[in-house]
Amino acid sequence: MKDYFFYILLLLIPVINNSGSRILVPAMEEKPDLYAALNLSAMGLKKEVFQLALKGYHKLETLGKFQNNYILTIIDFSQSSKNKRFYVIDLLHKALLFNTYVAHGKNTGGEYADHFSNVSGSCQSSLGFYITKEEITGKSVGLSLILDGLEKGFNDNAMKREIIIHGADYATEKFIRKNGRLGRSFGCPSLPPDLVKPVVETIKEGSCLFIYYKDDRYIRGSAFVN
Repeated sequence: MKDYFFYILLLLIPVINNSGSRILVPAMEEKPDLYAALNLSAMGLKKEVFQLALKGYHKLETLGKFQNNYILTIIDFSQSSKNKRFYVIDLLHKALLFNTYVAHGKNTGGEYADHFSNVSGSCQSSLGFYITKEEITGKSVGLSLILDGLEKGFNDNAMKREIIIHGADYATEKFIRKNGRLGRSFGCPSLPPDLVKPVVETIKEGSCLFIYYKDDRYIRGSAFVN
């Protein structure tokens, strides 16, 4: 009888969640069904890129880096700028939320990206893992999202460089039809204007964003993909 009342008492005591609003997402590196279920191959995202993104995401998750921690955004700059190479994935509900165009920096390449930099004034994109910050309204680009680079030597100057997600008319299918490729930014990952607000609202304030290119220096030097 004593044990019975102790059990009832346990049921009445509220559970304390020290993690606040964080939602823990089970590790998925070993579950290829997620890649298949999201049909990411048909969307142009290679499996090895997806796996690198998950690997880094889970390393950062164990460090408690994220607040909006079930959202993973992947930008695959190994693809042509004519491809929809921007992916927002809901890992908790296993859903692809957005797949759209994204521009790279004007000194990063033409149709294809191939040069990257962490240096202010380079007008090049930066590789690696970022955490999204708050939304802002820029004087020239409107609604935008601040990005904080997490990889020393690769993208940790992102905030100093004012690397943000914002909308641009040159990041549209209409621009591709007219020019044969997407336009280019000063280094920011620019999106179609009509998608900026829903994307920003989804990924802002503490989610993971990964910018990929098969760059040997990055692959060897990143603490999160090794």
